[in-house]
Amino acid sequence: MSQDRAERGPRVGLFVTCLVDLFRPSVGFAAVKLLEDAGCAVEVPRAQTCCGQPAYNSGDRRDAAALARQTIAAFEGLDHVVAPSGSCAAMIKEHYPALLEGDPQWRMRAEALAERTHELVSFLADVLKVDAVAAAFPVRATYHDSCSGLRELKIRAQPRRLLASVQGLELAELPEGEACCGFGGTFCVKYPEISNEMVNAKADCIESTGAELLLAGDLGCLMNMAGKLKRRGSKVQARHVAEVLAGDRTTPAIGEGQEG
Repeated sequence: MSQDRAERGPRVGLFVTCLVDLFRPSVGFAAVKLLEDAGCAVEVPRAQTCCGQPAYNSGDRRDAAALARQTIAAFEGLDHVVAPSGSCAAMIKEHYPALLEGDPQWRMRAEALAERTHELVSFLADVLKVDAVAAAFPVRATYHDSCSGLRELKIRAQPRRLLASVQGLELAELPEGEACCGFGGTFCVKYPEISNEMVNAKADCIESTGAELLLAGDLGCLMNMAGKLKRRGSKVQARHVAEVLAGDRTTPAIGEGQEG
């Protein structure tokens, strides 16, 4: 490795995710800030699109594989790929190799990418060994562990460790914290009644903590829970954990100022 590259730090490709791109760009900007503050050279490949997870979960292997190949090609040559989403990171890391197992060349490329792919907060904590951030957010908050991040990527302690360094933030543990919020990607479309009962139960647990702010690492979960909380008339706001770790207190909370 050249001295110039060593000084610049690792080249990290940011996988923005569809929801961040279309609904919450501030999460992407927060992710870039956190990565650059940690010494990374961040790149955002323009050729990236969806990771293919919705198609994959719906049984559409052909389109999912096509999107996987596009993602692999877009991010090759980078030291790491980082996503502010446990579900998208898990799709690339855990499912791409099996999805492309019928093509030895693409399977090898998928495995290489999987080894370099990480969820944002776990990358900061586990790979870059960041143990504190320079952010202040005086609020009582609670944290929802998304299913993909918790179960597929074993992410639980990492966000709590970094949130403990945020000045003024008090974290209240969420009762039944390992329970799904009911979003589940296409699950909420296929089984809306069950999904609604699940998010109602989750909202009860959130409000029981007395928290003013709900945090999570997956925007889909947050949009689902924020929508339910708003429809219930709750005053609890929702933000992506990256926004709080980056000290972004100017962007409105998720769903704020929107109808529905």
